[in-house]
Amino acid sequence: MNYLEFEKPLAEIEGKAEELRALARKNEGMDVSKEAAALDKKSADLLKDLYKNLDPWRKCQVARHPDRPHCKDYIDTLFTEFTTLAGDRNFADDHAVMGGLARFDDQPVVVIGQEKGSDTKTRIERNFGMARPEGYRKAIRLMDLADRFRLPVITLVDTPGAYPGKGAEERGQSEAIARSTQKCLEIGVPLISVVIGEGGSGGAVAFATANRVAMLEHSIYSVITPEGCASILWKDAERMREAANALRLTAQDLLKLGVIDRIIPEPLGGAQRQRDEAIRSVGTAIGAMLKELGDMKPAELVKDRREKFLKMGSKGLTA
Repeated sequence: MNYLEFEKPLAEIEGKAEELRALARKNEGMDVSKEAAALDKKSADLLKDLYKNLDPWRKCQVARHPDRPHCKDYIDTLFTEFTTLAGDRNFADDHAVMGGLARFDDQPVVVIGQEKGSDTKTRIERNFGMARPEGYRKAIRLMDLADRFRLPVITLVDTPGAYPGKGAEERGQSEAIARSTQKCLEIGVPLISVVIGEGGSGGAVAFATANRVAMLEHSIYSVITPEGCASILWKDAERMREAANALRLTAQDLLKLGVIDRIIPEPLGGAQRQRDEAIRSVGTAIGAMLKELGDMKPAELVKDRREKFLKMGSKGLTA
């Protein structure tokens, strides 16, 4: 278990309980069940207290937890017959974006998501979930395919933002993001987006301009990272906690503001503690959202999506 900074007291208690059990395993005559049970109860109470009312900066930490389920985990669990479709047919295949044809509850769909990677090798290969222009152009190609064959599109958003490198800018990063956002608004099929971790900047909006947008309880969605915001406004990245509060980036704030449509509950302690349960909750939410949009005609879906985003901002920041 990787513990976050604010979880250190919890790490100490759980570590002591494990030490007791390790001693008991080495000494068969030793009975530590009562002491271990007491520590377990103490850790459970502390976990509940820590996650009862997380502030925005702590939610940022949870959203970025390396053990949270990533796009590949959701695809492997929730979808069957997944067939990867690679490349943008122009420059290259961006491994930060994975997508293809699949079945969800036996319904043919197109699924697209940003994959961060699960260890050092895969994180480097996936560029930490930061897509280059070819990643967004691959997404456009897949959305065109879905529109042609009348397949719902499901996107899984988890990125700190689009890759800001020189090569990406030379190949038209901002144009690719804009085209992907435009394509989201144009397709006449149900488009559902779930923010499973970080939803950072235009890199997230390019996948999340959807009929229905959902967020996991401890995920974040914002125009910029708290560190980037603090660096720009105050020339001090250490003021990220203050920036996180000001950005209104939590699922709870964004639901009040009308930016998202639903919050998907996470297990106590975050999705990283009960990965299977969190993935099942996302699957249930996707199924419900697909059902909501199932009877709508292409023109109605496009109109619904456009009106949703045109109305955005009608609820003030005091909402």
